[in-house]
Amino acid sequence: MPDNAMNAMDHVISVEAAGTLDGLFRERVKRTPEGVAYRDYNQQHANWRDYTWAQIDHQVARWQSALEKEGLQAGDRVGVMLRNSPEWVIFDQAALGLGLVVVPLYTQDRPDNVAYIVNDSGCKVLLFGTNEQWAAFKDVRDQLGGLVRILIVEPVVQPIAGAADEPRLKSIEQWLPDQGAATRHLARSGDELATVVYTSGTTGKPKGVMLSHNNILTNAYAALQLLTVRPDDSFLSFLPLSHAFERTCGYYLTIMCGATVSYARGIPQLGEDLQTLRPTMLISVPRIYERIWGAIRAKLDEGSPLKKKLFMLAVEVGYARFEQAQGRGSWKPSFLLWPLLNALVASKVLARLGGRMRAAMSGGAALPPDISRVFIGLGLPVLQGYGLTETSPIACANGPSDNLPASVGKTLAGVQVKIGANNALLIKGPNVMLGYWNNEAATKAMIQPDGWLNSGDTARIDEQGHVFITGRIKEIIVMSNGEKLPPVDMENAILRDPLFEQVMLLGEAKPYLSVLAVLNADHWKKLAAEKGWKADDPAVMRSKEVESVITARVGAQLKEFPGYAQVRRASVSLDQWSMENGLLTPTLKLKRPKVMEKFSAEIDQMYAGH
Repeated sequence: MPDNAMNAMDHVISVEAAGTLDGLFRERVKRTPEGVAYRDYNQQHANWRDYTWAQIDHQVARWQSALEKEGLQAGDRVGVMLRNSPEWVIFDQAALGLGLVVVPLYTQDRPDNVAYIVNDSGCKVLLFGTNEQWAAFKDVRDQLGGLVRILIVEPVVQPIAGAADEPRLKSIEQWLPDQGAATRHLARSGDELATVVYTSGTTGKPKGVMLSHNNILTNAYAALQLLTVRPDDSFLSFLPLSHAFERTCGYYLTIMCGATVSYARGIPQLGEDLQTLRPTMLISVPRIYERIWGAIRAKLDEGSPLKKKLFMLAVEVGYARFEQAQGRGSWKPSFLLWPLLNALVASKVLARLGGRMRAAMSGGAALPPDISRVFIGLGLPVLQGYGLTETSPIACANGPSDNLPASVGKTLAGVQVKIGANNALLIKGPNVMLGYWNNEAATKAMIQPDGWLNSGDTARIDEQGHVFITGRIKEIIVMSNGEKLPPVDMENAILRDPLFEQVMLLGEAKPYLSVLAVLNADHWKKLAAEKGWKADDPAVMRSKEVESVITARVGAQLKEFPGYAQVRRASVSLDQWSMENGLLTPTLKLKRPKVMEKFSAEIDQMYAGH
C-alpha cells in the first residue's frame, strides 16, 4: 500500500485490533468516546438528536443485562425487525458482545416469511419496532413457539393487542433495567459465526447466509482502502440495515473509521433530510438514483426547451471533464463553459442533495449507465460496486481514481475473481460466507471444494482487471424458436421511457415476446389527454389502441437489441408492484414467478391462440 494510502488509514481500526464486530465497537468507544456516532429524529420533540459512542455503549450495557436474564447461551440466535435507528445498533452490539448470532429481518416483510425465518434459524428473541408490527402477526403467532421473548421498542401507551394472552411480550421500557454492568465482550475467534442473513430470493424460500465476524470486518476494511472515509464524514442511512450492503458499509465501516451516521426518516422525507443533514456519503441501490433522476426529468419536461438543453449540455461537458480526469479523454474547449454551467445547473442540482456529497455508492443491482452519466456529469462521483450477501457483500467496486461506470470496478484487496464455465463469475476471498444455515446441499452447489463461490452471474474481465457483469445465468429467456434474450437488460432499456414505472418481459418457450408494465400515473394522464382517452377507465387500458401505442414505445427503446427481440403484446396497469403485495424482494428485485402467478389471466390472454 502506498504511503499516502497508509496515512489515510491512520484513523481506521484494523481487523486485528477489532478481532470481532463487537470488539470493533469497543475499540471505537475507547478511541473517540465523545465523538458523534449517530443522529436520529425524535418524533416527540420534532428535532434531530445526537448520540456519542460513549452514550451508545452505556445503552449496550443495559440491553446486555436484560438479555442475560433470558437464559440465552452463546451461539443462540436473536432476530431484529426494526427501522434503521440507534436501537438497531444497540441490540446488535449487545447481542454480539454476548456471543449471540443476530438475524436481521426486513420491517416490510410478510409475517409468514418472518415466521419461516424465525423457525428456520431457531431465534430465541425477536425485537419489533412498533405495536402495529406485532398486531400484523396475529395470524402466525402460533408459529412463533420457539421464541422465549418478544420485544417492542415503542412505549406502551395502551394495552398491546394480544398482550393479555402473551406473557413473552414486553415493551423495551418494561424489559430494560435502569443501569447495566460494564459492557461485555465474550472472548472468541473472528472466524466464529456473527450473523445469519436471509437472502431475499426471487424464487423459493430464503436461504440463511452464515457470515463470520472476520467475513464482514475484512470486507469493510478492504472497502476503506478503496475509498477514504474520514471521521468528519457524515452518512445518511436509509437502505435497510437488514440489507448486507448497508450493514457492512453504512454501519460497521463507519465504526471502523469513526464517521457519523444519520438515520433518514423514510423515503418520502429523503429530499428534505438530504438538505437538512447535508451528508458527505450516500449508500443506495439504483432505484433511488432512478427516482431522483425521474423527478429531475419531470421538471425538465415541464420547463422550457432552453432549460433542458442547458441541463444536458452541463451533463455532457461535466462527463467529458470526468473522462479527462480519469485519463480516458482529452481537454476540450467546451470545458471553458464549466464554471458557468456549474453555477447555473450542476451546483443547484447537487444543492438538493445537501451540497456536500463527496461520493455516492451504488450496489444491489445494475445502475443504468445513462443515469450514472447524469450524476457524474453534474459532479457527483457515483461508484458502482458488485457483490452478494454471500460475499459480505462487496466483491468488486470502482474507486474515485479508477471509476469506469460501465463496469463494477476491480476486486477489493484480498478478493479474487475468475471466469468459470458458462462465463460464470467465480469469487474467492476472506469475505466468502461460511455457508448456508442448515442447508449443506445449497452450500455445496454454491461453493466449490477449492473455495471458489459461483456468483450465478455471467461476466467478462478486461485487461486492466475491470469486471463487467453481462447477465444472470438463470435469467435468460429462451423463446420457442431457440433465440436467447437477457430480460433484465431489455427491461432496463424499456424503463428509459418515463411512461414506464415497472416492467417484466415474457417469452420463455413462446413464439414472441410480451410485456407486463406498470405505468407512471402522471405520464399516463398526459398520454391519455393527448390521445383523447379516458385515463381513469380500466377498459381503455385494456384496449387494442392503447396496446398498440405501448408496444411501439417499448420497441423504440429496444432498437439496440437483435431484430427478433420485438415485443408484440402488452398488458398495463397503474397498480405498483411492491414488497407488501409480494411482487418485489426487499431489495426491490422482481419476484418473477409471483408476478406471473398474479397476472396469469393477462398472460394467457396475450398468448391466446399461439
